[in-house]
Amino acid sequence: MTTQKIDFTAAHSVLQNAVDGQLLAGVSAAVMFNGEVVDAFCTGMADMESGEALRVDHIHRAYSNTKIMTSMLVLKLADDGYFTIDDAIKKWIPAFGKVRVLKPSATTLDDTEALQHDITIRHLLSHQAGLSHGVFDMGSLIFNAYHASGARKSDTTLAQLMEQLGSLPLIYQPGQGWEYSMAPDVLARLVEIVTGQVYADALKTRLFAPLGMVDTTYVLRPEQVSRFTALYIGDAKQPNKPGLKRLDNMPWPSAFLEPVPRQAGSSGVVTTQADMLRLMQQLTPKFGTYLKPATLAEMLRDQLPPERCIHVANVGAFPSLGFGLGGAVTRSISEFQPNSPTGEFQWGGLGGTHWWVSPSTGYSGVVMTQRHWGFWNPFWFEYKQKVYDAVVKG
Repeated sequence: MTTQKIDFTAAHSVLQNAVDGQLLAGVSAAVMFNGEVVDAFCTGMADMESGEALRVDHIHRAYSNTKIMTSMLVLKLADDGYFTIDDAIKKWIPAFGKVRVLKPSATTLDDTEALQHDITIRHLLSHQAGLSHGVFDMGSLIFNAYHASGARKSDTTLAQLMEQLGSLPLIYQPGQGWEYSMAPDVLARLVEIVTGQVYADALKTRLFAPLGMVDTTYVLRPEQVSRFTALYIGDAKQPNKPGLKRLDNMPWPSAFLEPVPRQAGSSGVVTTQADMLRLMQQLTPKFGTYLKPATLAEMLRDQLPPERCIHVANVGAFPSLGFGLGGAVTRSISEFQPNSPTGEFQWGGLGGTHWWVSPSTGYSGVVMTQRHWGFWNPFWFEYKQKVYDAVVKG
């Protein structure tokens, strides 16, 4: 296969139509083959009100893309001998050795049972620890508890967060369920403990600098502010309904412009397309050198048993998707993803930024946009499908 002959025009059209249809203000995307960029596309606005055109060097809110960065750093520290991923987290954070577990029929936070299995680093990396996120399960017992405890606030440190999370019950026994969660924040605190660095510094010196991710940060430097993309929101329940509204002060006033105590492992950084591509290169088998080959293979492997799959509260289950150590793993072709290759590793952020790596085909890529509640919106799957269609046609 010669990548030079591949025509990605149909994939570009998906993104252009999303901009023309007022679903996205602007979007840029890039495709790599074996770590080398073979296609790039950029269209629309970085700021609709000022009329500023989007460029590939614009800076985006990464939101949950922070999680894959946390996973990579944790696995690098495992490679370097700081711990093994099957170690119990209570060795470093004792509060998680005393945590209780909600009974399946619990109606109060006191209706709990004793912990049957220690929470391991592997559980945290694969979201099987029994923690929640306090985002998608609105109205649930644990959602209300996370918010009442202050676990979702930015005005506490990671050390303080551990006490908050440790005082709340788990929603299932470790290793016995899957729930998208704040587990990367626990991993971020682990990084602080074993390295002696605050989390932002550990990321900068141990991940961003080695990979050349020069624009990825929790707080924008003054010279970066002019490249910060505006955030918009559409209809969350009808993602194909035209219309966008600007969102300022999200997720709080001066977010990303002024420091806050919380340097989260689950969200909080801003980044660029170029930086995300550097990260994706290191997730590409036979190309990446940041992790040991065996560690990268384990990261990309589905960690869930066959009877378990990704399940998003208030959305439903996705039987065709398992989960690795930082992203979803495609188990089989499905109506949800008609032509994604088995073993594809992918995820994204609430602001609409997405990434994927396909070990079997050698293709990977990123999509950068800023639509709040834009995670797994139709444009993402339609674009990726057209990329794979083009690859098959050659």
